[in-house]
Amino acid sequence: MTELIWQGKYDENGKRTAPLRVSLPFQTVETINESTMERQRMLDLFSAGRDSDWRNRLIWGDKKYVLPSLLDEFAGKVNLIYIDPPFNVGADFSFTATIADHPESEDEDEETSFIKQSSVIEQKAYRDTWGKGLDSYLLWFYETVVLLRELLADNGSLYVHLDYHIGHYAKTVLDEVFGQDNFKNEIVWKRSLPHNDPKRYGSIHDVILFYTKGENYVFNQIFTEQSEKYKASHYTSKDEDGRVYRLQSLSASGSGPARRFGERVIEPPKGNHWRFSQDRIDQLLAEGRIVFTKNGTPNFKRYLDESKGSALQSIWTDINPVNSQAVERVDYTTQKPEALLERIIKASSDEGDLVLDCFCGSGTSATTAEKLNRRWITCDLLSFEQTISALFPRQIGSG
Repeated sequence: MTELIWQGKYDENGKRTAPLRVSLPFQTVETINESTMERQRMLDLFSAGRDSDWRNRLIWGDKKYVLPSLLDEFAGKVNLIYIDPPFNVGADFSFTATIADHPESEDEDEETSFIKQSSVIEQKAYRDTWGKGLDSYLLWFYETVVLLRELLADNGSLYVHLDYHIGHYAKTVLDEVFGQDNFKNEIVWKRSLPHNDPKRYGSIHDVILFYTKGENYVFNQIFTEQSEKYKASHYTSKDEDGRVYRLQSLSASGSGPARRFGERVIEPPKGNHWRFSQDRIDQLLAEGRIVFTKNGTPNFKRYLDESKGSALQSIWTDINPVNSQAVERVDYTTQKPEALLERIIKASSDEGDLVLDCFCGSGTSATTAEKLNRRWITCDLLSFEQTISALFPRQIGSG
């Protein structure tokens, strides 16, 4: 297998270097108590199997020390990990950010640019961690995901949010740590409005790499609203009672046995199988929902009023970035929209599950996990004061 090598991956004796595993004690600085209503909601969750002693945790510290310190208590217990690590491996943490004032507009004149200057602690973190450029970044990233995999539950998932600067390198590292078979998707999120990039195509998307720890993982199918144009072009038939429907094939790829359709036994098309069991086919026949084409191929009626929508695909264009007028905006430079985290959390975790984000930034992952009745652990070091001010005004229920 081809291997990506970076400076520091192996020591002078040719032995693979390992992440730092110093376990440090956590010091509780403040505990935020719940309201009576919130406490009752928590008790209801606890009665459904959630630990009654649980407190969500906002940890100040570098993930280099936080993650090893979490292993004793949480190894194999985290259900979902979302990380949004820094993308850039340039000279410092200063960057220019572009904010679209009007999410529906495609006029580049309506965007505002500003420069976020790096703080002293950010500059030191850069020198200590990424002083050797890409090699340092890859070593840093590798050590991070090794520990994250150990924290992840057997049915857990990892989402890594990056962009074009480093995403292709990160995927190679993730393939090595998690295994290529556990790579599920590269999700493309359209994060900004169209604009001009000098002498190249406008860069308007991020990538989110979706990995699982094993074959059996939580995945709750997400559906999106179908457009009126799609409905008009696909749902073109009506029953006598006025119910709108379309005909959908009963076959799907993959071999399978013949099924009985009334008096006839029909083989599926070559290389396909009938998507329903015999009992389900009998039920559809009894309900008058199977229609045969002129050549005798069975289809079934898919009613519009029963449709959940379209299954979510890997290109997400329906979630706008946080613009200057957004209610959730907390003036954090790289803030991600709650709708983005809501989609990920709903898809890859259940109520009461534990969500971890070790680059929490504006705290979007924590606020969204809280609203969706998930437990959470978040940590950050850079601009931590901004993180705290972003989290608690958004009415986090427990600390």
